[in-house]
Amino acid sequence: MSNQGTNDTNQDTNLDCSLAGYDYELPPELIAQNPAVPRDSSRLLVINSQTTGSTTAPLQHIFRDLPDLLRPGDLLIMNNTKVIPARLYGRKSTGAEVEILLLEERQHNCWLALVKPGKRFKKGSKIFFEPSSSLPSSPLTATVLETDKDTGGRLLQFDIPDNQTLVQILDKFGEIPLPPYITASQAADEQYQTVYAQQPGAIAAPTAGLHFTPELIAKLGDRGIKQAFITLHVGVGTFRPVEVEDVASHQMHEEWIEVPADTVEQIRATKQNGGRIIAVGTTVVRALEGAAAASGNLQPFCGKTNLFIYPGYQWRIVEGLITNFHLPRSSLLMLVSALIGRQRLLNIYQEAIESQYRFYSFGDAMLILPEAKMVVGNGG
Repeated sequence: MSNQGTNDTNQDTNLDCSLAGYDYELPPELIAQNPAVPRDSSRLLVINSQTTGSTTAPLQHIFRDLPDLLRPGDLLIMNNTKVIPARLYGRKSTGAEVEILLLEERQHNCWLALVKPGKRFKKGSKIFFEPSSSLPSSPLTATVLETDKDTGGRLLQFDIPDNQTLVQILDKFGEIPLPPYITASQAADEQYQTVYAQQPGAIAAPTAGLHFTPELIAKLGDRGIKQAFITLHVGVGTFRPVEVEDVASHQMHEEWIEVPADTVEQIRATKQNGGRIIAVGTTVVRALEGAAAASGNLQPFCGKTNLFIYPGYQWRIVEGLITNFHLPRSSLLMLVSALIGRQRLLNIYQEAIESQYRFYSFGDAMLILPEAKMVVGNGG
């Protein structure tokens, strides 16, 4: 009997580190193509104990119930990044049509971008963009400087007057890029932004935050549940599947983060007063845990993190999590597994599928309360 238990534990541990352990089947019709209206009318699965998803089922709520599910004195940490119109369509001097997806600015007006079709983007090639809106603007040009080996993308130098940046004029040329699994959406651009988006730079929304409305935020405040902000500019790597079978050998992409001093102070005060730190989305988890990992404890931080969180990780800051449902074999699925356990998470996903929850960016949400967090004996 004890040998069987040991074998089961070993098998679970092996699957925790195996890419195959993070697979699940999702009916395509459950991939949400449009957001809930109003935003806070999405469904919410609540994980409220260490047995939820193992011996008991998650509680089913509506997102607007959130103030009643948290405690006065809790602190919600939100990502105030803003999605930029990062998809551009242009032409080469030959007239060939090309498509650009901006990833990140490497130097002043010099951007790393994914390009289609890639073979047409050789060093020195010029791309010409016409304004995509009715706003008056001169044409925009960019020159290919080199190929980026890590992403297969190109470094593009945009020809822009010195007193301007590409981000300042992007709304005249680009469009908000939706994830590739959203193929039939009627969503307006503002529906793919959080209501508290402030800092331009992301190419994808921090989707757990899409459920909040100004009214819900006000109600949370009235209940004594406070908010603080970090910035993490979400990149395309967030959505890319892990491709190595041994999860531990996965090299996480870097993302730019800022954890300001006032947020650090709010976190410290909350913990001292017995409140709990609830991350709104996996991007907030990466920012807080990445900042803490950089110095051994949480300090104000501005820079890049490549922290990869998977089962066995020893948590430093985050106690609870609000998150959407994530793609199979993704680093995000592994991050949430580190909080509550891989098999338990897969059980919860199966229940969500059977209950017809909506998945991915425009889908429904989960609330993992601190009392549901798995206790981990060693770091990973």
